[in-house]
Amino acid sequence: MKFRFKNKRIDGISVVLPETEVLFEDEVSNYNFPEKQTMRLKKVMGYGKHRLAKETTASSDMCAYALNKLFERGLLQREEIGALIVITTTPDHFMPHTCNIIQSRCELPHDVLCMDIAQGCAGFVLGLMQAFMLLEHLEDKKAIVANVDVLSHKASRRDRNSFPLAGDAAAITVVSNIDEGSDIFLNILMDGARGDALIIPAGGSRMPCSAETAVFVEDAEGNFRSLDNLVMNGSAVFDFVMADVPPLIDDTLVFAGLAKEDIDWYLFHQPNRFMLQKLANRVGIPEEKIPMNVVENYGNSSGVTIPVAIAHNLSNQMVESKNMCCLSAFGAGLTWCAMTLELGYMDYCEMLISDL
Repeated sequence: MKFRFKNKRIDGISVVLPETEVLFEDEVSNYNFPEKQTMRLKKVMGYGKHRLAKETTASSDMCAYALNKLFERGLLQREEIGALIVITTTPDHFMPHTCNIIQSRCELPHDVLCMDIAQGCAGFVLGLMQAFMLLEHLEDKKAIVANVDVLSHKASRRDRNSFPLAGDAAAITVVSNIDEGSDIFLNILMDGARGDALIIPAGGSRMPCSAETAVFVEDAEGNFRSLDNLVMNGSAVFDFVMADVPPLIDDTLVFAGLAKEDIDWYLFHQPNRFMLQKLANRVGIPEEKIPMNVVENYGNSSGVTIPVAIAHNLSNQMVESKNMCCLSAFGAGLTWCAMTLELGYMDYCEMLISDL
């Protein structure tokens, strides 16, 4: 489905990361593989280190921390907010909703519309889509897009397929209406038939968590995980990205009336360096236009990776200049999407480190 939005602006992006940083080398002994074989992945996949939240940290903790920091420094006022949209696959509870917990902890007014969206890798782009639609009814109020995932709590530490990738992070993106701006174009596709390529089998109504679902089992590749843990079919995900994402990006650029060289930055979801290099080649765009260093520095934080990539690589450009960007995200669902928009002259674009 295609969308076109008018006169919308991202005012600022604030990313928060946990202070705990773990090196890939420090976890090699967790896996049931020869160390030399495991270390090859560091070079091939671009592993380095990742940020992990404490076991006691919940998704609302990270979002409330970032949002309250904005209030404390006068970068945002509570009365300016009309909507709070939280996008996560790791909610605090089934009930109450994580958005309402954040509303309480940040002392937001009762007339702020709060909603949770269950979405993974494509969460930043889908969150912007929802914010843009709500802004049509918010007049001079702002929409807050809060992306957060603490997937390290759901990945088995003995699973070499997923745990080295896992990174925890949150991002608060403030979006507002403006009098005049470049049009924003969005193209999004979904295919639930392939959804089990990325799945956490237990924990929902289909298979509630139990003593049985917590039992660790070794798979055919030598990884140990339980049904409570994230399972990723790496080859299926790779094939999906290589086959389906490039034509979507091409189609989105045509929809927006843009050529590939018109884009200053391609800001993609960050699965790993290897996949992004292959995707750049397949799309036919220069690697220097695609930041691809998030996993090696912070890990893959699912729907938070695009704002992490922006804050880590382009914070100055986002404040000091205007940049035509193509965002693309792909993964859980399966969902894949692309968006073209101008980013720049933000009030702030920052990365915070917390003790969470």
